[in-house]
Amino acid sequence: MNAESPLAAPLVAQPLTSTAFAPFGTVIEAPAEGGRLINSGNARRFDLLGDLQLDADGGRPMLALFRAQARSFPHEVTEMERHALGSQTFVPLGERRFVIVVARAGDAPVSHRDLAAFVTDGHQGVVLAPGTWHHALLAVDAGDFVVIERAAAAVDCDVCWLQEPLRVVTAASR
Repeated sequence: MNAESPLAAPLVAQPLTSTAFAPFGTVIEAPAEGGRLINSGNARRFDLLGDLQLDADGGRPMLALFRAQARSFPHEVTEMERHALGSQTFVPLGERRFVIVVARAGDAPVSHRDLAAFVTDGHQGVVLAPGTWHHALLAVDAGDFVVIERAAAAVDCDVCWLQEPLRVVTAASR
């Protein structure tokens, strides 16, 4: 960062909502109502997303477990990544909040104006649409996350660097 240039205002992670996150993917959360009873009425099933888009160019679904350490905030963001050929899903096991920093699919983001940040409520997960630029997992609460992504012989991960580092903050870290 240039000594003469002022620091960009921090990017404040907003509460994650389906509407706000729609340009980047899908929010995974239990609906308030609906679904259908299964298992002799002992459970309710909610079908959330029918196609995770994981089979492009010979890809196949991969279920992984990420054990994440809690990050401290403000957190400096210097790079973003994307998976152009498939979606990527993050679901916390237990109550685990995380921040997701994203930019729309397409050209690589270069500045803070291209980015948005969201913080989950600890019970929500996300499905990043193919090609959505995002920062690596930023766990607010340490723990395990189920990750569903595309696996194939060739790695599908593009990385870009921002022109200047960006500080991401949560409401609690302001």
